[in-house]
Amino acid sequence: MADIFIDGIVKRYGDATIIDHLSLNIAHGEFFTLLGPSGCGKTTLLRMIAGFIIPDEGRLMLDGVDITRLPAHKRETGMVFQDYALFPDKTVFDNVAYGLRVRKQSSSVIADKVGRMLERVELGHLAKRYPAELSGGQRQRVALARALVIEPRVLLMDEPLSNLDAKLRIQMRDVIRQLQQESNITAIFVTHDQEEALSMSDRIALLRNGRIDQLDTPEGLYARPHTAYAADFIGAANLLNIEGVSQAGDGCQVQLAGARFGVGNVAPQGQCSLAARPEHISLHQAAEDATRVPATVLHRRYLGYKATYALKLADGQNVNVDVPAAQDPQLGPNAPVFVSFSAECRLVQA
Repeated sequence: MADIFIDGIVKRYGDATIIDHLSLNIAHGEFFTLLGPSGCGKTTLLRMIAGFIIPDEGRLMLDGVDITRLPAHKRETGMVFQDYALFPDKTVFDNVAYGLRVRKQSSSVIADKVGRMLERVELGHLAKRYPAELSGGQRQRVALARALVIEPRVLLMDEPLSNLDAKLRIQMRDVIRQLQQESNITAIFVTHDQEEALSMSDRIALLRNGRIDQLDTPEGLYARPHTAYAADFIGAANLLNIEGVSQAGDGCQVQLAGARFGVGNVAPQGQCSLAARPEHISLHQAAEDATRVPATVLHRRYLGYKATYALKLADGQNVNVDVPAAQDPQLGPNAPVFVSFSAECRLVQA
């Protein structure tokens, strides 16, 4: 088992607080992602879990055992670095075997484990090659094999896909997820890429300035963001200033640019904004009722399966609206239109 409990972790460098009293539980077997922009603290947190950085305050627990100050090599974790960190003067076999040799395993055991692991990552035929003779995807598989062959309790990955081209990144997502599930180990994955996080994770912690802004499933984070920061980071929602809001059953009535319409959640405390994803806004050419907001087309972008319209609302705010290709009216700049907002739009903390 590998349940991880992070209790009030703090890390400072001089006057800057990188991780700010962060607490978190990660269950055995989870594929858990730390998501956020550069500088939010995700890599620092990962390296504290790995044992490369010691926190200034707080505790790290693995299955109830305090590992806060346990050296990295005693934590039973496997690490995949952003640049893979392969030994250029060692073959694929010797790179993967390195951790086993450090652990003083016998030659026969090493040959067996490395051989089986290379077959799992489909690199058995390249065992004698050197890293410079491999493609980016092959080097990444070597790094994964090296981390997994030691049979770690926790697999840690620091943006391992960032150096790959777009097509290969998509392929490697499936490889990583499959290997993690086959091994039944806890995985912690660091990325700034929302698509990677949504497609691979059981749960996601969206970090902001060293704290967790929202902790949720991929579906929850996308469909039910709590803050403007989360709504904008995941899926690039339109964030709109509203004129008023009133309680209406389990949801709210929102007033925007003279129109009134319902949304599906209760307004958060304090100042709030309307988070409206482009696919949750509909484009119309007539004003049939008071729920539709007048707007003007700024420009249209054709994207094959859909068209995205940039519009200016009657109150001067800009929105992007996605229209399925089969329903696209193909309107040009300055065309007058109306938009309606579905109940899937959310009120979020500004």
